[in-house]
Amino acid sequence: MPLALLALAIGAFGIGTTEFVIMGLLPEVAAEYQVSIPTAGYLVTGYGLGVVLGAPLMTALGTRVSRKNMLMLLMGLFVAGNLISAVAPAFGVMLTGRVIASFTHGAFFGIGSIVAAGMVAPHKKAGALSMMFTGLTLANVVGVPFGTWLGQQVSWRATFFVVAGLGVIGLAGIAQLVPDMPKPAGVRLRDEVAAFRNVQVLLAMAMTVLGFGGVFAAITYITPMLTDVAGYAPGSVTWLLVLFGLGMVVGNLIGGRFADRALMPLLYVSLAGLAVVLALFTVTAHDKVAAAVTLFLIGAFGFATVPPLQKRVLDQAAAAPTLASAGNIGAFNLGNSLAAWLGGLVIAGGLGLTAPNWVGAALAVSALLVALLSGSLDRRTTRNGSRVVAGAGATPEPVAVAAQR
Repeated sequence: MPLALLALAIGAFGIGTTEFVIMGLLPEVAAEYQVSIPTAGYLVTGYGLGVVLGAPLMTALGTRVSRKNMLMLLMGLFVAGNLISAVAPAFGVMLTGRVIASFTHGAFFGIGSIVAAGMVAPHKKAGALSMMFTGLTLANVVGVPFGTWLGQQVSWRATFFVVAGLGVIGLAGIAQLVPDMPKPAGVRLRDEVAAFRNVQVLLAMAMTVLGFGGVFAAITYITPMLTDVAGYAPGSVTWLLVLFGLGMVVGNLIGGRFADRALMPLLYVSLAGLAVVLALFTVTAHDKVAAAVTLFLIGAFGFATVPPLQKRVLDQAAAAPTLASAGNIGAFNLGNSLAAWLGGLVIAGGLGLTAPNWVGAALAVSALLVALLSGSLDRRTTRNGSRVVAGAGATPEPVAVAAQR
């Protein structure tokens, strides 16, 4: 794999850290700005909405410049957003910094996916995507726990200064290691938008929303599940989330390894496995050991879908993949928000703290059904294509015989 993938992975590590670390620092931020915890939660919501809105806007801008220059611009924006958050004198200023940083997220992973896939042979594309997304998964294993510890022991502002420093390293790495890849000649924004007319692109995004949404239905409410149901001490939650992050790393590597060989079968297996472990979590959440094992498996099955889903979108929108690729990253965040909302509804409805697991299992089953439909359309297209080829080959024979006669 090219060394340039390391630069992309560092950028992904920084983005993943800044996205999730705020969840562990909400009490400190709320105390400094003298706002309530729900109000401080807007820093999470604002980031997610910024990803969904920023992905198409920044990608549209990216159609006018080379992909390398766009990646450098995005990392510069990421650094600026985190520096604003680090020095923000008021809550509204920090929220602005979070939104600015979030505008990097979708476009970076969308354009970065195309760059990563373009630097390797066709049969290694999913592996290259997996390498880049390893930075995101490692953020949950190393970046988020360290950032939370630093923010609690020193200052939450120090955490955002460190994250901005990661952005500077990523920017320097992209500048030095990523080759110049000019935007394809003749591809316009209109061509990028046209990719969404492809039913298979839309089905892949639906799998993303439903499948990874299933993960977040459970993970959003994992702290009360682990403390109030499983019986863990609050201080243990950080290390259990590290275990979840390790599962994500393993799933990402498996997804990258097998997506190039059997993409759709991998999606069938990973989505079915995700549905099963989420359903089981309603039972295993009552036991400490079983809950920890299940948490690891949720991370593994959930992130095993990421490289194949991203590659699926790139393959189906091959003529103009940039906007579709970034849109799929936005779909991950849309699924996260939808699942968190649905999970909150069932808890508020009195169904218990483990009820979001049933929501997650239902979403994963829905994603599996969409995957089966997508695979069926693939097979139908292949059969129809075979008939056309067979028919085209059958007609010349009588003509040739007639000519001989």
